[in-house]
Amino acid sequence: MKILIVGNLGYVGPSLVNQLRSTYPDGTLIGYDIGYFAHCLTNAATLPEIKLNMQVFGDIRSSPEELLKGVDAVVDLAAISNDPIGNKFEEVTMDINYKAAVTLAKMAKENGVKSFVYASSCSMYGQADDSPRKESDKLNPLTAYARSKVAAEEALEQLADNNFTVTCNRFATACGWSNRFRLDLVLNDFVAGAIVNKHISILSDGTPWRPMINTKDMARAMDWAITRPASAGGNFLAVNSGNNDWNTTMLSLAEATAEVIPGVDISINPDAPPDKRSYRANFDLFRKLAPNHQPNEDLISTIQEIRDNLISMNFNDANYRESQLIRLKVISRLQESGQLNNQLQWIK
Repeated sequence: MKILIVGNLGYVGPSLVNQLRSTYPDGTLIGYDIGYFAHCLTNAATLPEIKLNMQVFGDIRSSPEELLKGVDAVVDLAAISNDPIGNKFEEVTMDINYKAAVTLAKMAKENGVKSFVYASSCSMYGQADDSPRKESDKLNPLTAYARSKVAAEEALEQLADNNFTVTCNRFATACGWSNRFRLDLVLNDFVAGAIVNKHISILSDGTPWRPMINTKDMARAMDWAITRPASAGGNFLAVNSGNNDWNTTMLSLAEATAEVIPGVDISINPDAPPDKRSYRANFDLFRKLAPNHQPNEDLISTIQEIRDNLISMNFNDANYRESQLIRLKVISRLQESGQLNNQLQWIK
């Protein structure tokens, strides 16, 4: 098995590389990434990429066709991957998350790749009523990030056929430890605040819903998608990827964090406007199609793992939202130092 992982030097990449190396001990794993966050290692005993056969640096917007020779499957993790960056760089977000992803998929198909796995998002459901969103429900993307995922899925569906299986994992909100850890994700932020400030500040009234998924379980889902037969969902499949038990409110996430890290105060903002990103997702289809790749992680152990790793790396930055653990801050500093242009391309 030869697999190309695009966007492997981000938050989810280390978990995916580890999962695929376990599944394919003799396989050929190739990483391709622009390298914005390659230096953002956290508590890593080794470089995660030592488990790859090759790491190539480059921009998905100009992916070299030779990388696809002999490849069986492509996993596309490359993305402008949160709302603050997407809002600031909306055109770039569409270029990378949608246009470049589709161009890569077309090139993969032309070169005989059999399986294309796209890291999509449940955020495309937007604000929803009390019923968990199913794959057949109306999409209501509210941000540049979510709109880019919708556009990509629509275009990718047109490429799928009997020789080219496309799977779009609509992931819940990512959380959990990674050797390229981020603190611009809600649960990760809560744990960091609990450790350094003994306080968790919820910007809403605490009632908004959000489904969550550990990066390790994201990797398990993509591992399944790589060899998913067309009989399990069709040539094209967009599937909510997560676990019904991980549909939770912001307040419940904070309370679970305070259970693991005692002495923590929680504040809410009762006067905050409604969070339009409040939704639950229904993961029944994923459970039916991928019974052997269901999420293994739970909320409490995920919080414990984040806590233990942050403590192990002597994390004590009370101003962490201005740190290199926030992806927009990394991008901004690379721009300020003259290394990235306004299209987020490296200046040579």
